[in-house]
Amino acid sequence: MGYKLISVERADRVVTVTLTRQEVKNAINKAMVAELHDAFDKLREDAEVGCVILTGAGDDFAAGADIGELRERKALESLAAINNALFNKIENNPAPVIAAIKGYALGGGCELSLACDIRIGGKSAKMGQPEVNLGIIPAAGGTQRLPRIVGLGRAKELVLTGWIIDADECHRIGLLNRVVEDAALLEEANKLAQTICKKGPLAVRVAKQALNQSSRTGLETGLVFESVAQAMLFESEDKHQRMTAFLNKSPGRKAGESP
Repeated sequence: MGYKLISVERADRVVTVTLTRQEVKNAINKAMVAELHDAFDKLREDAEVGCVILTGAGDDFAAGADIGELRERKALESLAAINNALFNKIENNPAPVIAAIKGYALGGGCELSLACDIRIGGKSAKMGQPEVNLGIIPAAGGTQRLPRIVGLGRAKELVLTGWIIDADECHRIGLLNRVVEDAALLEEANKLAQTICKKGPLAVRVAKQALNQSSRTGLETGLVFESVAQAMLFESEDKHQRMTAFLNKSPGRKAGESP
């Protein structure tokens, strides 16, 4: 599939997916959603991908969904949950996904970032869920993922007021994991992606799934998932090789210290 509204670039085990509708601040329309579906379907099938960076071309991450399309959308189309299906796919992508955000990440753009595992913001980042200003609500996961990330009280404040907050406030409430200079945004995202890629590839993928379970199931079910996942990893060749290398390299290191 030839992409017109996104680009996909690979450097070793890191794949960067960029939204490229910069003339409209990377607003998310149906055509872009279709291209992102295709891209993440391919990424899911590629076991060699260690990490994905999702970002926007130009000055913004994604200013929201395409308002022209939303205005014409009726109830049955809304129930089809087009964006929600895509964001679920990104959240469940086997390899971790890092959102690299500068400029606006509003509405559907903010919800897109919430589906990612880690969010790094440039100092220009501005995030929010202003849907109530348009007579609708955040319905692509915003009312569900946002409380899990920043807490219910903060989420209610942001959703019910429609406030847009800057990078420092996003970082303070946990919406952004870190804030860097805009010029260093992709470099920092790549450094983090490379750090992840150096870890056990199967362990990283299983850890992501186990962490996702924490917001979907009760503690008991989550602990069972965690235990089964660990048992599987204990039989992996990667685990044996990494532990052997650790012991051979640092025989005097105490248990629990980082390799």
